[in-house]
Amino acid sequence: MPVVERQFEHAKIAVLGLGYVGLPLAVEFGKKYSTVGYDVDHKRIDELRTGLDRTNEVPREELLSTVATHNEQLGLTFSHNPAAIADCDIYVVTVPTPLNQHNQPDVSALINASERVGEVLQKGDIVIYESTVYPGLTEEVCVPVLEKYSGQVFNEGFTVGYSPERINPGDQHRRLTDIVKITSGSTLETADTVDALYNSIVDAGTCKVSSIKVAEAAKVIENTQRDVNIALINELSMIFRRMDIDTQEVLSAAGTKWNFLNFQPGLVGGHCIGIDPYYLTYKAMETGYHPEMILAGRRINDNMGSFVAIEVMKLMTRKRIQIVDSRALVVGLTFKENCPDTRNTRVVDVIDEMANMNIKVDVFDPWVCSETQTGANYAMVEQPEIGLYDSIILAVSHRQFIKLGIEYFRALGKDNHVLFDIKAMFDKELVDGRL
Repeated sequence: MPVVERQFEHAKIAVLGLGYVGLPLAVEFGKKYSTVGYDVDHKRIDELRTGLDRTNEVPREELLSTVATHNEQLGLTFSHNPAAIADCDIYVVTVPTPLNQHNQPDVSALINASERVGEVLQKGDIVIYESTVYPGLTEEVCVPVLEKYSGQVFNEGFTVGYSPERINPGDQHRRLTDIVKITSGSTLETADTVDALYNSIVDAGTCKVSSIKVAEAAKVIENTQRDVNIALINELSMIFRRMDIDTQEVLSAAGTKWNFLNFQPGLVGGHCIGIDPYYLTYKAMETGYHPEMILAGRRINDNMGSFVAIEVMKLMTRKRIQIVDSRALVVGLTFKENCPDTRNTRVVDVIDEMANMNIKVDVFDPWVCSETQTGANYAMVEQPEIGLYDSIILAVSHRQFIKLGIEYFRALGKDNHVLFDIKAMFDKELVDGRL
């Protein structure tokens, strides 16, 4: 057994939150250590015990092979009972950090998880946070909760680490073990321990930094940088459409220069890129600094759904298609391709804008359960009807859609219809408009 693994041979690890981030992490820990995967969602726990991962991040065979039997000391067990994590030594918190209705951080899940851990925290235990936060949040918000519920003093009774998640949902080529892990700790010893722990499961290695704040900041700017760059391309797309220039052709030409950055226009949603910049700007404004570029990028990206819907209706008007009471098909609902995750999907912005014009909207997405996702302004359809639609919006480039081909989607429209391709899945000559 390698030295690093011997260091944690008798440790018991708890992973709190078994979503896109927590489950792959729990599985990797479970391959080498005694691990408890904890989640408050009883249905989620029941599914995982049978080998079903509704996020499609962990294959059934891999999941089941990691689950511990009754006679094994190592391996992974699942539970929604807080008592199951009471005897752990290392707690890893991977709960969501969304926004509230005012685009401010909602850290209620982090606080709840910290309370749960604090209730069972013992002297010498380590709590590691992976949730994306603004610089300083772990020590300013989570640590006081741990102290309150454990009755212990920070860095005397317990210590804290931070190792931000870098999971890319739906990406089977860059999995947890393939991505360098940033690590940090509240003491030098804890930083070394956290780094060694992740080094034992991440093939790509780790990057240990000097403080928790540095690790928090590194994570939050990863997605902020992407957001700002996409906003620039989205703004260019809006400009080029006014000039009757194809944005994709411009980007392709510009991309022949070695240092041109390859970003694409589109809807910016999900639980990272569309959220993390607001965490950073919230903290920046707390310090008295009003960020301009980051918030400008957010405004552009937040308005792209409305822009797309208006462009579709302009094309309909040019084709003399009546907008009010027309039928629209939105193809794809998830926030990205080849992934069932609909959290913070900005496709709904396109839908809402069209529904406000009394357009009846259907949504077709085989990655999404039609029974649970039908919304107030749209209806999910398992098989769109041929020749029914006045407008068709290709919103998500799932591999199934690319395989179906342009002829399939054209057949879904009436003789006179508009087909708008947000993701540039097909050649510009085959569609009526695209970003």
